[in-house]
Amino acid sequence: MMRNDDWQIAMKVIEKIEQAGYEAVIVGGAVRDYLLNNIVNDIDVATSALPSEVKRIFSSTVDVGIEHGTVLVLDEGQPVEVTTYRTESDYSDYRRPEQVTFVRTLDKDLQRRDFTINAMAMKKDGHLIDLFGGQEDIKNGVIRSVGDATVRFREDALRMLRAIRFSAQLDFTIEEKTLKAIQQDCDLIEFIAHERIAMELSKLWKGKNVYGGIQALIESHLAKYLVGNFKDNEQHWKEFHTPQSEVGWAYLCILNREEVQDIFDFYRLSNKDKTFIKNVMNAYTGLLKEWSIMDYFTNDLFVLETAYDFAVWQQKSIPFEKSEIKRVKENLNIQSVNELAINGHHLMEWTSKKRGPWIKVALDAAIITILYGDVQNDEHTLKEWFLNEFNNER
Repeated sequence: MMRNDDWQIAMKVIEKIEQAGYEAVIVGGAVRDYLLNNIVNDIDVATSALPSEVKRIFSSTVDVGIEHGTVLVLDEGQPVEVTTYRTESDYSDYRRPEQVTFVRTLDKDLQRRDFTINAMAMKKDGHLIDLFGGQEDIKNGVIRSVGDATVRFREDALRMLRAIRFSAQLDFTIEEKTLKAIQQDCDLIEFIAHERIAMELSKLWKGKNVYGGIQALIESHLAKYLVGNFKDNEQHWKEFHTPQSEVGWAYLCILNREEVQDIFDFYRLSNKDKTFIKNVMNAYTGLLKEWSIMDYFTNDLFVLETAYDFAVWQQKSIPFEKSEIKRVKENLNIQSVNELAINGHHLMEWTSKKRGPWIKVALDAAIITILYGDVQNDEHTLKEWFLNEFNNER
């Protein structure tokens, strides 16, 4: 894979650190994705230099997490996170280390990482540092803990869910000892903030093998501690695939209609996600009965196509092809309320009525009559319709 601009910028940062007499490498997920020939995002640099030393090397930095050794370097035009090699200890709450110790050697830093595929580093010349067999696990499609899996998961219980997420995201299997360690300590997930759990599931929804991820959630017993019935709905996830996380949340809600509010609350979903979910659920219900022209008008194309996909994944009988949705929507006589040739001011000019709820009723009626082709969308025609038909019907 061609190295992108972010990679080149990270290399310039590494070069400056090396020129100052310290060691620096690219670490973690960026190395993994590079070896997988995937798009590389979030390129992180690790270094033997202490945070204060990193700040002396570069002219423009931000202390984004300096207590944990992370400095944001801005010298090259795009931000690069530079973190000092460190060890961690005393995870009394199964979430955060109580003590972080900066070290000068890379091997100790890599030892603290979660999985072998994330515990590799790459030098500026492309030399790979792989102390735990990460490259071999990538080759074999395996998620394996670094060292003792039980120790890793008791340090940070979210790592259990990360193992599931990586298995779905990469279509890898979880190594037997790693899976058994999750099964043993699955209840520790209750110590993890629900927002962090939601972030992992949002990434899982976009994975290569979501169905495999759902199966792993069930097999690992983590599903018992999450809101949403994964076990009974397992088969409904077989065909699921999406590049958008909100589609995953909407599908979870479709499959768990009685728990929608609980899902909203437990996973702390955003208002934007909740609005999308509600729109898709309404569109899905309408689709099973047969969409009206107003369904096509009031919902955007993404919502309609998502509802259609849900019906297909649940093996519902739909009497038209998905491509028909776009054709119908594009051929509506009016695409949005903003295109309506009249507004409330026009209606007030044409009648002696006082302002009130009747204005919205009239505008909605105008849209419907335009959509059905009974009236043209121009001011003169709509005035005639309003005075001679709408008013007479009231």
